[in-house]
Amino acid sequence: MAPYLSHYADVSILFNLFRYLSFRGGGALLSAMLLSLALGPWLIAKLRTMQQGGTTIREDVPSAHMAKKGTPTMGGFLLLVSSSLSILFWTDLNVASVWIVLLLFWGFGAIGFWDDIRKIHHASKGISARVKLIVELSVAGGVCALYLWQSDLPFSTSLALPFFKDLVFELGLCYLLLSLFLVVGSANAVNLTDGLDGLATGPLIAAVGCFGLIAYLSGHAIYATHLNIFYIPDAGELGVMCAAFAGSCLGFLWFNAPPARIFMGDTGSLSMGAALGAMGVLTKHEIVLGIVGGLFVLETLSVIVQVASFQLFGKRVFAIAPLHHHFEQRGWAESTIVVRFWIVSILFALLGLATLKIR
Repeated sequence: MAPYLSHYADVSILFNLFRYLSFRGGGALLSAMLLSLALGPWLIAKLRTMQQGGTTIREDVPSAHMAKKGTPTMGGFLLLVSSSLSILFWTDLNVASVWIVLLLFWGFGAIGFWDDIRKIHHASKGISARVKLIVELSVAGGVCALYLWQSDLPFSTSLALPFFKDLVFELGLCYLLLSLFLVVGSANAVNLTDGLDGLATGPLIAAVGCFGLIAYLSGHAIYATHLNIFYIPDAGELGVMCAAFAGSCLGFLWFNAPPARIFMGDTGSLSMGAALGAMGVLTKHEIVLGIVGGLFVLETLSVIVQVASFQLFGKRVFAIAPLHHHFEQRGWAESTIVVRFWIVSILFALLGLATLKIR
């Protein structure tokens, strides 16, 4: 919507600002953050009333978490609403990739909402893992197929390796499987990381901020040529979206910081994780996604290693998985784990950005 305001530049020079991605990115970040801050207290009160008596703490976590029982979950609504409103105003809605990200964002948010509702009102563990995976694959498969069908980029099914100038693989239809893996994997990796107050929110800010810059550079012909990355017209709009996601996370962190007044829940972790995965696909930085989101990868690997080790050898590698609970069980304070994991996530984001130059 905002780009159309630039048509009124002859009325006032101020309207000309809406032509610039930097201005719209800053506006998207600020508006999403302010919306989160404004809606947060109201949403917390509503969710607290709605979830009264609901169970929000899993049984397979350190006992200290029982003190958090009663903290409302489904705080992802704050992320969904603030991000979406900001994106719908500040981005060019004629760009197809904007809708691809939004469809995944909303679709996985709906899956997370369904899971959260079952956990609260049915005192269960939510949707079964099998059903959840099938629904996630269905949503991601449909949206990713739509992306490949409507894309007119000659390299839409290609995979470029970072650190190498001209090492590109054409995957053809197999690229659909890769995009499915990235979107679903990213969504569930963020979901696994969301286990301590503010733990997932900080790394998400670092990751989407990083991809905001990548999207801007990919959408600029001169910068893309200089850095030897794929030039993707209109990718700058994805950068504006990343700014909105970062802003909503910043506002949400105000209420989610230790001690949290609200939890993200699957509503937020699945939606934000899917959006992050989509950024990796749409900017053609699929492998860089694994580097930028390195903390999420480590958390996921800790669960895989734990399960595999126990099933094969009857032994656990970690005291508790995911990784953050292992350190918690070892005596680290929750705030210490959160801040140190934030530091690690920033380092991974910087390493991901370094791949743009080291080729």
